[in-house]
Amino acid sequence: MKFDQDILNIVFFARGGQGAKSATEILAQAGIFEGKFVKAFPDFGPERSGAPIKTYLRLSKKEIRTAEPILKPNIAVVLDETVLESDKVSGSFDLDGESIVIINSSKNPSEFKSLIPKFKGKIYTIDATGISLKTIGKPTPNVAIIGYLLKVTEIVKISNVISVFKSIFTEKIGAELTRKNILAMEEAYDAF
Repeated sequence: MKFDQDILNIVFFARGGQGAKSATEILAQAGIFEGKFVKAFPDFGPERSGAPIKTYLRLSKKEIRTAEPILKPNIAVVLDETVLESDKVSGSFDLDGESIVIINSSKNPSEFKSLIPKFKGKIYTIDATGISLKTIGKPTPNVAIIGYLLKVTEIVKISNVISVFKSIFTEKIGAELTRKNILAMEEAYDAF
Protein backbone atom coordinates (compact mmCIF):
# COMPACT_ATOMS: atom_id res chain seq x y z
CA MET A 1 0.00 0.00 0.00
CA LYS A 2 1.49 3.32 -1.02
CA PHE A 3 0.37 6.66 0.38
CA ASP A 4 0.64 9.66 -1.92
CA GLN A 5 -1.40 12.27 -0.03
CA ASP A 6 -0.12 15.83 0.24
CA ILE A 7 0.26 15.34 3.99
CA LEU A 8 0.46 11.90 5.59
CA ASN A 9 -0.81 11.90 9.18
CA ILE A 10 0.35 9.19 11.58
CA VAL A 11 -0.52 8.68 15.25
CA PHE A 12 1.34 6.29 17.54
CA PHE A 13 -0.60 5.00 20.56
CA ALA A 14 1.56 3.49 23.28
CA ARG A 15 2.49 3.47 26.92
CA GLY A 16 5.36 5.50 28.30
CA GLY A 17 8.65 3.67 27.91
CA GLN A 18 7.71 1.68 24.79
CA GLY A 19 9.61 3.99 22.45
CA ALA A 20 6.78 5.71 20.54
CA LYS A 21 8.51 9.08 20.82
CA SER A 22 11.80 7.60 19.55
CA ALA A 23 10.00 5.81 16.70
CA THR A 24 8.38 9.07 15.63
CA GLU A 25 11.72 10.91 15.75
CA ILE A 26 13.51 8.18 13.74
CA LEU A 27 10.83 8.28 11.02
CA ALA A 28 10.89 12.09 11.01
CA GLN A 29 14.67 12.15 10.53
CA ALA A 30 14.39 9.60 7.69
CA GLY A 31 11.72 11.80 6.09
CA ILE A 32 14.01 14.83 6.31
CA PHE A 33 16.82 12.75 4.82
CA GLU A 34 14.52 12.04 1.85
CA GLY A 35 13.72 15.73 1.39
CA LYS A 36 10.27 15.61 2.97
CA PHE A 37 8.79 18.17 5.32
CA VAL A 38 8.00 16.76 8.76
CA LYS A 39 6.37 17.63 12.06
CA ALA A 40 6.73 15.22 14.97
CA PHE A 41 5.61 15.78 18.53
CA PRO A 42 4.34 13.86 21.57
CA ASP A 43 1.08 14.30 23.49
CA PHE A 44 1.12 12.92 26.99
CA GLY A 45 0.06 13.86 30.49
CA PRO A 46 2.15 13.12 33.55
CA GLU A 47 5.40 11.65 32.32
CA ARG A 48 5.59 8.21 33.84
CA SER A 49 6.41 4.79 32.54
CA GLY A 50 3.31 2.83 31.57
CA ALA A 51 0.97 5.81 31.16
CA PRO A 52 -0.92 5.99 27.83
CA ILE A 53 0.67 8.41 25.36
CA LYS A 54 0.26 9.48 21.77
CA THR A 55 2.84 10.81 19.37
CA TYR A 56 2.10 12.52 16.09
CA LEU A 57 3.99 12.51 12.82
CA ARG A 58 3.23 14.44 9.66
CA LEU A 59 5.16 13.80 6.44
CA SER A 60 4.70 15.88 3.31
CA LYS A 61 6.27 16.85 0.01
CA LYS A 62 5.43 20.47 0.77
CA GLU A 63 5.61 22.75 3.78
CA ILE A 64 3.47 21.80 6.78
CA ARG A 65 1.93 24.81 8.48
CA THR A 66 -0.18 23.19 11.18
CA ALA A 67 1.13 21.99 14.53
CA GLU A 68 -2.24 20.83 15.84
CA PRO A 69 -2.78 17.29 17.12
CA ILE A 70 -3.80 14.87 14.37
CA LEU A 71 -7.51 14.11 14.49
CA LYS A 72 -7.82 12.32 11.12
CA PRO A 73 -4.82 9.99 10.83
CA ASN A 74 -4.10 8.02 7.69
CA ILE A 75 -2.21 5.54 9.85
CA ALA A 76 -2.63 4.60 13.51
CA VAL A 77 0.18 2.53 15.06
CA VAL A 78 -0.61 0.82 18.36
CA LEU A 79 2.45 -0.32 20.33
CA ASP A 80 0.39 -1.79 23.18
CA GLU A 81 -2.95 -3.43 22.40
CA THR A 82 -4.28 -2.63 25.89
CA VAL A 83 -4.27 1.05 24.92
CA LEU A 84 -7.16 0.24 22.59
CA GLU A 85 -9.26 -0.51 25.67
CA SER A 86 -8.24 2.58 27.64
CA ASP A 87 -8.11 5.05 24.75
CA LYS A 88 -10.87 4.35 22.24
CA VAL A 89 -8.96 4.90 19.02
CA SER A 90 -11.90 5.20 16.66
CA GLY A 91 -13.91 7.18 19.19
CA SER A 92 -11.31 9.92 19.55
CA PHE A 93 -10.01 9.90 15.99
CA ASP A 94 -11.72 9.97 12.64
CA LEU A 95 -10.41 6.82 10.97
CA ASP A 96 -12.00 6.34 7.56
CA GLY A 97 -12.05 3.38 5.17
CA GLU A 98 -8.75 4.48 3.63
CA SER A 99 -6.93 4.55 6.98
CA ILE A 100 -4.93 1.66 8.33
CA VAL A 101 -4.23 0.49 11.87
CA ILE A 102 -1.11 -1.48 12.77
CA ILE A 103 -1.24 -3.22 16.16
CA ASN A 104 1.59 -4.85 18.09
CA SER A 105 -0.07 -8.18 18.81
CA SER A 106 0.13 -11.88 18.05
CA LYS A 107 -3.66 -11.93 17.69
CA ASN A 108 -5.54 -12.04 14.42
CA PRO A 109 -6.56 -8.58 13.13
CA SER A 110 -10.25 -9.58 13.22
CA GLU A 111 -10.05 -9.87 17.03
CA PHE A 112 -9.73 -6.06 17.26
CA LYS A 113 -12.87 -5.16 15.29
CA SER A 114 -14.94 -4.98 18.50
CA LEU A 115 -12.51 -2.46 20.03
CA ILE A 116 -12.68 -0.15 17.01
CA PRO A 117 -16.16 -1.01 15.62
CA LYS A 118 -16.66 2.10 13.48
CA PHE A 119 -13.39 1.56 11.64
CA LYS A 120 -13.84 0.16 8.12
CA GLY A 121 -10.21 0.28 6.98
CA LYS A 122 -7.52 -2.38 7.13
CA ILE A 123 -6.10 -3.69 10.42
CA TYR A 124 -2.65 -5.30 10.48
CA THR A 125 -1.04 -7.09 13.41
CA ILE A 126 2.55 -8.06 14.09
CA ASP A 127 4.14 -9.48 17.23
CA ALA A 128 6.71 -6.68 17.47
CA THR A 129 7.32 -7.42 21.15
CA GLY A 130 8.07 -11.07 20.34
CA ILE A 131 10.46 -10.05 17.56
CA SER A 132 12.27 -7.61 19.85
CA LEU A 133 12.54 -10.16 22.65
CA LYS A 134 14.03 -12.69 20.22
CA THR A 135 16.49 -10.34 18.48
CA ILE A 136 17.26 -7.63 21.05
CA GLY A 137 16.51 -9.47 24.28
CA LYS A 138 14.18 -6.72 25.52
CA PRO A 139 10.41 -6.12 25.14
CA THR A 140 10.79 -2.87 23.19
CA PRO A 141 8.45 -3.07 20.17
CA ASN A 142 9.12 0.35 18.61
CA VAL A 143 11.93 -0.55 16.19
CA ALA A 144 10.28 -3.78 15.03
CA ILE A 145 6.99 -2.02 14.40
CA ILE A 146 8.82 0.65 12.37
CA GLY A 147 10.03 -2.12 10.04
CA TYR A 148 6.52 -3.47 9.60
CA LEU A 149 5.07 0.02 9.10
CA LEU A 150 7.63 0.68 6.36
CA LYS A 151 6.78 -2.53 4.53
CA VAL A 152 3.01 -1.95 4.72
CA THR A 153 3.08 1.75 3.77
CA GLU A 154 6.38 2.58 2.02
CA ILE A 155 6.33 6.04 3.69
CA VAL A 156 10.14 6.20 3.70
CA LYS A 157 12.84 3.77 2.61
CA ILE A 158 14.05 1.25 5.17
CA SER A 159 17.66 1.90 4.10
CA ASN A 160 17.26 5.54 5.13
CA VAL A 161 15.69 4.59 8.46
CA ILE A 162 18.59 2.22 9.13
CA SER A 163 21.10 4.98 8.34
CA VAL A 164 19.29 7.39 10.65
CA PHE A 165 19.06 4.77 13.39
CA LYS A 166 22.79 4.06 13.19
CA SER A 167 23.68 7.76 13.29
CA ILE A 168 21.46 8.44 16.33
CA PHE A 169 21.95 5.30 18.39
CA THR A 170 25.37 3.72 17.74
CA GLU A 171 27.07 6.06 20.19
CA LYS A 172 24.16 5.96 22.69
CA ILE A 173 23.58 2.20 22.90
CA GLY A 174 26.68 0.69 21.27
CA ALA A 175 27.31 -1.09 17.99
CA GLU A 176 26.03 -4.52 19.08
CA LEU A 177 22.68 -3.29 20.42
CA THR A 178 22.31 -1.08 17.35
CA ARG A 179 22.88 -4.13 15.13
CA LYS A 180 20.27 -6.14 17.07
CA ASN A 181 17.70 -3.34 16.76
CA ILE A 182 18.27 -3.13 13.00
CA LEU A 183 17.87 -6.91 12.81
CA ALA A 184 14.50 -6.58 14.61
CA MET A 185 13.43 -3.89 12.14
CA GLU A 186 14.44 -6.01 9.16
CA GLU A 187 12.74 -9.13 10.54
CA ALA A 188 9.46 -7.26 11.01
CA TYR A 189 9.83 -5.72 7.55
CA ASP A 190 10.23 -9.20 6.04
CA ALA A 191 7.27 -10.57 8.05
CA PHE A 192 4.68 -8.78 5.86
